[in-house]
Amino acid sequence: MYARVSARALARSIPSKAIKATPARLTHSAKAFSTSALSMDAPKKKERVKVHFPGALDSHFSQVLEIREKMEPIDTFRVMDTDGKVLDRSLEPDVTEEFATKIYKDMLTLNVMDLILYEAQRQGRISFYMTNAGEEAYIGSAAALDPEDEIFGQYREAGTLLYRGFTLDQFMNQCYSNDMDLGKGRQMPVHYGSKALHFQTISSPLATQLPQASGAAYAIKRSGKKNCVMCYFGEGAASEGDFHAALNIAATTSAPVIFFCRNNGFAISTPASEQYKGDGIASRGVGYGMHTIRVDGNDVWAVYKATQEARKLAVEKHKPVLIEAMTYRVGHHSTSDDSSAYRSKKEVEDWKRHDNPMVRMRKWLESKGWWDEARENAHKSQQRTAVLKSFAAAEKRKKPAVSEMFNDVYDKLTPNLLEQKKELEELIKKYPEHYDTSNYAKEN
Repeated sequence: MYARVSARALARSIPSKAIKATPARLTHSAKAFSTSALSMDAPKKKERVKVHFPGALDSHFSQVLEIREKMEPIDTFRVMDTDGKVLDRSLEPDVTEEFATKIYKDMLTLNVMDLILYEAQRQGRISFYMTNAGEEAYIGSAAALDPEDEIFGQYREAGTLLYRGFTLDQFMNQCYSNDMDLGKGRQMPVHYGSKALHFQTISSPLATQLPQASGAAYAIKRSGKKNCVMCYFGEGAASEGDFHAALNIAATTSAPVIFFCRNNGFAISTPASEQYKGDGIASRGVGYGMHTIRVDGNDVWAVYKATQEARKLAVEKHKPVLIEAMTYRVGHHSTSDDSSAYRSKKEVEDWKRHDNPMVRMRKWLESKGWWDEARENAHKSQQRTAVLKSFAAAEKRKKPAVSEMFNDVYDKLTPNLLEQKKELEELIKKYPEHYDTSNYAKEN
């Protein structure tokens, strides 16, 4: 017969150090283990034995039952405060006036273009638009990349293309889907793409670019090229299954890819507090065994530095990296959205006034003597004129030739496509009053 021992008596016999409880580590009470022989202190660190199971080789055996709820929150890297003052002199950007002012000028140009095209959509002149207000500092990430690094964007990366040399004419032609549009009128506005600038065409379905980026990065690794892939997405996209597939395959294949999450607080109308639990998106990177950085996404130089370091890891060591850029979306999600339905206007105005990436960058430039009010006004005026000129020219151009809807599906038109094309041509010829093609470019 075994003697019965009460839970209370057993608890008194156990050294107090054997049972610990902290916010991150919880242990069951002695009462829960009243028939267990819990009488030894946990082994010291030097005595710990590594597990032999293939699924978690870095783990150690323990006699303390862990129920872990959370890890230590990941800090947010920052270079400048909200007034554009560098907080640690060792982090002062070692850049030229030309380099720094180009970044800021592109931020200003992006604002001017956004304002004009947003109003154009409201007037019914284009069908759709998305602005970048409040998130312009991501241009710092573009400045840290090599021009031949491949980019997979979501739909708020116009500034990255602008930095790489995408012209105002090209922006306008795409938004108008005219015969000069590189996408031949097949995409919604702001779904840009440029083979010459290594920018993959944007796709509307959420998160599809993530696994594609992992595949492209693995291809670059196999080719031996000293480049990487940059993949942009929002925190809402991290709730899609493609996010898991992308980060997992990138980590297990050591693909040279940087996943850049713009965490702007809202997945369209869903606030981050309802989108996920845990320590943001960055904590997930650690879970995949991936190098991870959290950065102040309103600080151009913090974004630039973080991307520089991430690129070194990706290119030199073939290590994927997750960057979470913490920011705030000042504008509506798109022209299909009215954000006043789910947040107050005061909240938006407070963000614009207290933590504006444009203001921070401008104040830093002014402290260097590289910018002033006269240059600000001159550049805004010049770019407004240039945008309006490109806008007017794009609006006057015809739509792509009707036959373009059959091209580029396959290398050569297949028999069924040739048949469909012939049928359409006959219908247009037979019923010209119903198929007006006067606003379309002539067939070659």
